[in-house]
Amino acid sequence: MNIKDIVNRDLVTLTNCEHEPIHIPGSIQPHGFLIGLNSDWKIDFCTANISLFVDLQHTDILGKNFTAIFGSKQQEQILDYINEDKIQNVFPLEINLLGKSFQVSIHKSHDIYVLEAEPKFADREKLADVYTQTIQFVTQMNNTSSLKDLCALVAEGTREITGYDRVMIYKFDEQYNGEVFAESCREDLEPFLGLHYPHTDIPVQARELYIKNQLRLIVDIDYKPVPIFTIDDNKENKNLDLSLSILRSTSPIHVEYLKNMGVGATLTISLIHHDRLWGLIACHHYSKKNISPEIRLAAKLQGQFITSQIDIRQSNDENVSAQRASLALEELTSLELPLSDDSLETIVNTQEILNLCNASGVSVSTKDKIYKSALAPSDEYIKTLTEQITKQIQDKTFVTNKLSDYFSEIEHCPDFAGILYHSLDSHSHIIWYRPETISEINWGGDPEKAIVKDNNGLHPRNSFNIWKQIIKNQSNTWKQYEINTAIRYSHTLHNHLMLIMLSKEEEKYRTQSEVLKETNSELENINWISTHDLQEPLRKIQMITSKMLTELDVIPLESIHSSLVRVSKSAGRMRILLDDILKFTRIKNSRDVLQKVDLNQILKTTTADMKENIKESKAVIQSENLPEVYAVSFLMRQLFSNIIQNSLKYASPDKSPVIKITASQEPELFGHLNKIYCHWVSFSDNGIGFEQKYAETIFKVFSRLHNQDEYTGSGIGLALCKKIMQTVGGNIEAVGKVGEGTEIKIYFPCDPEETLL
Repeated sequence: MNIKDIVNRDLVTLTNCEHEPIHIPGSIQPHGFLIGLNSDWKIDFCTANISLFVDLQHTDILGKNFTAIFGSKQQEQILDYINEDKIQNVFPLEINLLGKSFQVSIHKSHDIYVLEAEPKFADREKLADVYTQTIQFVTQMNNTSSLKDLCALVAEGTREITGYDRVMIYKFDEQYNGEVFAESCREDLEPFLGLHYPHTDIPVQARELYIKNQLRLIVDIDYKPVPIFTIDDNKENKNLDLSLSILRSTSPIHVEYLKNMGVGATLTISLIHHDRLWGLIACHHYSKKNISPEIRLAAKLQGQFITSQIDIRQSNDENVSAQRASLALEELTSLELPLSDDSLETIVNTQEILNLCNASGVSVSTKDKIYKSALAPSDEYIKTLTEQITKQIQDKTFVTNKLSDYFSEIEHCPDFAGILYHSLDSHSHIIWYRPETISEINWGGDPEKAIVKDNNGLHPRNSFNIWKQIIKNQSNTWKQYEINTAIRYSHTLHNHLMLIMLSKEEEKYRTQSEVLKETNSELENINWISTHDLQEPLRKIQMITSKMLTELDVIPLESIHSSLVRVSKSAGRMRILLDDILKFTRIKNSRDVLQKVDLNQILKTTTADMKENIKESKAVIQSENLPEVYAVSFLMRQLFSNIIQNSLKYASPDKSPVIKITASQEPELFGHLNKIYCHWVSFSDNGIGFEQKYAETIFKVFSRLHNQDEYTGSGIGLALCKKIMQTVGGNIEAVGKVGEGTEIKIYFPCDPEETLL
């Protein structure tokens, strides 16, 4: 029978050091021995040092039945232990092997049961003592509120229970760089508290083993690895996975690393939180040291105290800030906001939107505009940033405290380094910003020299002097409660945007409905005038011309002249009516681009064009300074002309017409007829007036309150005025007193870009 060892002799290089097969070293530490049993209870693996513990050689027992070597009673004890699910239980199996007492830890590695035997401790701590210490610790633990205070207490308690020279609570960041978060050590030792260590100090495969096996013991750093032997049965790559082993030999690079630190023995306890390696309890001793199963259990419990409290203590640590964020969310969601784009300006300028996630700036991008406040970049930068995020990031939410790691092609903006982005819809986004936080990190040695290569191979760094590093281009990390609160408000904001859109659509349809209703009314009036007002002059023309044709020989010349004059007047009325209908139908029912118009200039031009009419009527026009308004120039000329012409037409027969034009001198916000305006202009005359009950009727197309024969016109003039004011977004109204006169008042809209709104 051939026997061989399974020691892993593969060379570790710079390219494979992060994949070093540390779970199959093929050797163990010498403070115990190992036996591997197959399903037939044949001894398939055995360490070379078994002879130091019992009177046997590994060559004597490999391939033999366990019962034949150690006895049936021992086999039954092991079976009971296995069948009672005590594999890797809180305490190892206490068993007598060939007259000597051992504590045996048992686990299964694929189809092999691995038995790891250590001599029974002579001076074992009583369970009662360990229990008392644990109860005392729990009492003290309840007096701590923060996670850092709890970790400091655990470090102190673990050192007291285990007797190690130094106990550190080692906490990992997202990249698995470690920080000494809490520490208890001998007074003569240099403290490591606050030092950081690069992720390369504990490579990926080591972290995976820490998750599988939560307690790791190295009794003597200067140990000589003991090889594991097996039967050479020509199986390719025959080895033994020792991931769950307590005696597993350690990577030579890690051993050298600890020697460079001056460490003599270590105990490491994994801190696992949400299935992730959160940190370690790292115990260092500066000479050889072993501890009993009871002490190992008590130390492991210390780790459980931390991991069971992480969520609670982190919640306590963040409670004040989280309450502030919740209050900000409550205040924001309770705001009574109008369903308009102006509400977005209000939202971004509230302090609460920054308090949501402790940001220093915010921007809300919609399809048409960007709203922003405080620490926010230019509109162009925001557009570029959202385009890149939309292009590269698939998720609706994107969070980073170091933007340059993701979008190197975007020019660095010195005002901020971290963002919290959320997509509201395909055209809308909200981004919170955080400024750059320049920080200084104290590394325990140069992090760039974690592994050094020389002529003798690979080695860990041998200097642990403090190495200072300045970190730039990053902000404070976004906490989970900040992200959650921001996302919750983003949903509220999305709903608000949807309501704004629906409100706009509703207003659009309502406006279209009003326009359609008014157009139908106008069409009815046009239809009526085409069947009545236009037919009347045509009937007269036809009657006169027919009479002239039948009685041409007997009609006196004077009668012919009179008849032709009447025909001409009827044709003139038709022409005026057709011209006014054409003017009315040409005015659009939607706003043109409004520009600033000086109404003084409009009045001057209008009165100049109407000079002959004004002179003939002996009218007096009195006006004060008129404002600049947002309107359309040519429509204003037509408006002023129609209003003045209306006053001249309905002048009182017993007095000269006087038209007074007054106006608001400064812009002011005022509500009128459910709308907001900034300027008004009034035209008052001393004409015949009208009854106030007809104040709306006079603005309807072809409506006339007075005798058609006495007052000429089509009845379109004031209807044109109303349509002009609707076109520029304004309004018009009339106040009349019979026999005293009429006041026509027009209202002009504000500039939508002015802050006055």
